[in-house]
Amino acid sequence: MAVEEPHYSVLYKQDNFEVREYPPMLIAKTIIKGDMSEASRKGFQIIADYIFGNNQSSNTEETTKISMTAPVSISPDVIQSIHTPVTIKPTLIAEHFDNAQIWQVSFVMPSEYNLQTIPKPNNPSIQLIELPTRYFVINRYSGLNTNEKITAKIDELSKWAHEHAFVVIGEAQLARYNPPWTLPMFRRNEIFIEINKPN
Repeated sequence: MAVEEPHYSVLYKQDNFEVREYPPMLIAKTIIKGDMSEASRKGFQIIADYIFGNNQSSNTEETTKISMTAPVSISPDVIQSIHTPVTIKPTLIAEHFDNAQIWQVSFVMPSEYNLQTIPKPNNPSIQLIELPTRYFVINRYSGLNTNEKITAKIDELSKWAHEHAFVVIGEAQLARYNPPWTLPMFRRNEIFIEINKPN
């Protein structure tokens, strides 16, 4: 059964790399401490609990089941000002991801909702946030996600972004689109790095 994915426009494509524009979207996120595997598992459980009914409808006291979407994303929780773009050395982005102990796990919410209409989480560790239009460079690949593979894919993407003179303004995110029982060869994974609007 197909699940909703966020809409985007591909501005440029080269091999497995893309530059995408994402329109405004609503996400649910939570912050988790630990290594990436532990944070992924805990973060998924917390937000899944919210969308499966641990919430309160915006106009009633009833709970509401929210449709599952893809991808589920995880990134290091590094506080940065989105108003001050900085150029990050390509190897530094991979190091941040590899060494992080505080993580942001997020789900994109179905497009039918906005901040006023979406059910409110009962768990105070979940935040609902409306994001503006954003631009990303993407590295798409399949297979299992080992720490070594993720770091290599981040390194590939950050170097590609640097070579193409994109101004990086965010940390790397790992986006996973498939349930855990999907065979590795059919799994869709993407590394996202936010950039300034391309010229």
